[in-house]
Amino acid sequence: MKQRVSYAQGEAEVSASLPYDAPLVPERANFKSLVAVTLGNGLEIYDFAVYSFFSVIIGHLFFPSSNDYTSLLMAVATFGVGFVMRPLGSMVLGNYADKHGRKAAMTLILGLMSLGVMMVAFAPTYHQVGILAPIVLVAGRMLQGFSAGGEVGAATSWLMEAGDKSRRGTRVSWQMTSQGGAALFGAAMGAGLSHVLSEEQLYDWGWRIPFIVGLAIMPIGLYIRRQLAETHAVEPTVAAVNPVLTLWREHRRALLLGILLVMKATTTFYIIIYYMPAYMVNTLHMPASTSWWVSLTAAGLTLVIPYFGGKLADKLPQRKPILIACAVVSFVLIWPIFASILHGAPVGVTLMLIALDQILANISAAAFFLLILEAFPKAVRASGMAMVYAIGVTLFGGFAQLIVTWLLKVTGQPMAPAWYLMFCAIVTFAALLAWHEHKTFSDE
Repeated sequence: MKQRVSYAQGEAEVSASLPYDAPLVPERANFKSLVAVTLGNGLEIYDFAVYSFFSVIIGHLFFPSSNDYTSLLMAVATFGVGFVMRPLGSMVLGNYADKHGRKAAMTLILGLMSLGVMMVAFAPTYHQVGILAPIVLVAGRMLQGFSAGGEVGAATSWLMEAGDKSRRGTRVSWQMTSQGGAALFGAAMGAGLSHVLSEEQLYDWGWRIPFIVGLAIMPIGLYIRRQLAETHAVEPTVAAVNPVLTLWREHRRALLLGILLVMKATTTFYIIIYYMPAYMVNTLHMPASTSWWVSLTAAGLTLVIPYFGGKLADKLPQRKPILIACAVVSFVLIWPIFASILHGAPVGVTLMLIALDQILANISAAAFFLLILEAFPKAVRASGMAMVYAIGVTLFGGFAQLIVTWLLKVTGQPMAPAWYLMFCAIVTFAALLAWHEHKTFSDE
């Protein structure tokens, strides 16, 4: 059986006897395939969300200390360790996706992710095995980070390629939608367990439940991903090329600027959705019930809004205008958001400001992904997208909570998170102005 695959240089026949199973690519991606492709990204965000929500408990169980702040800081640092492995995962697994196909890479990635979640879910505590406990926990987080590093590149490339050009923004928007759904589910799990279980039960076994739930879903994702159509059949000459070296030699500017473009979005996501509850309770001494509403609002909007942003990206001829407009307004909102919390403004006012900022972030999400994807040819697209996203998220998002926790401690200023976000916004805006929108590879 043969399939015909479109390349920048023309059309080439590729045999189905490639190193992976490559059924014919459908004319459009159906609902089941979209769910399968974005499930891995969603489960990654879900796992990161529940880890963040239970970071205080994890800190006490795996990093016991006479100082609660030290235990929390170590737990938050372990959250960041998962991000350290992302760049390596982006290079290794992005390379695999470009050489062996998107489907093969996504199946491998979800398998590795499952193993990492299992290690965290069933890790013995410090009281049970001593120093081995944090070692197992950190190893599980590192494996999760490694697999997550390749997930966005392979999955987002598949979404862009699996259908006609006129709807690629709508398809790509599913990546952010999956993140919103996962964060919402994770927040709901955290809030529900905190309400139903006693503190003793949460410490004994309750904190493990969300991780086990995520682990139980993964076999379904693995099965469905194995049924996916392939969007990237690789010629022998292309398979011999090292995508990482090609990116550095031929697409260095797009790679470096793309990393800076990630900066504001990722810091906002991890601070507003994941760090805000701890900030409001520990620093501002607000009720925990109020802090949960912040995460739930942001996650709910991330579930709904990206679709409309994707539709908008499909209708407009360029990506930059959406990104520039959203970046300017979002920058203006940073200070009022934190000032409203600090000065005791009505909760409704704070939620409205956060909601507006999240709406802007999600409207621009599909345009951002397409801006990056269209900057790289198909032969190195998964590696390019994976490296841009993984390095950007690692440098600026993964350690955002650690950085603002440290800033709060050193400066004693409750507005420290706002300073950090404003700095990130300025850097991203400068990178956006310097970006030359690529059309060369947009039709691949």
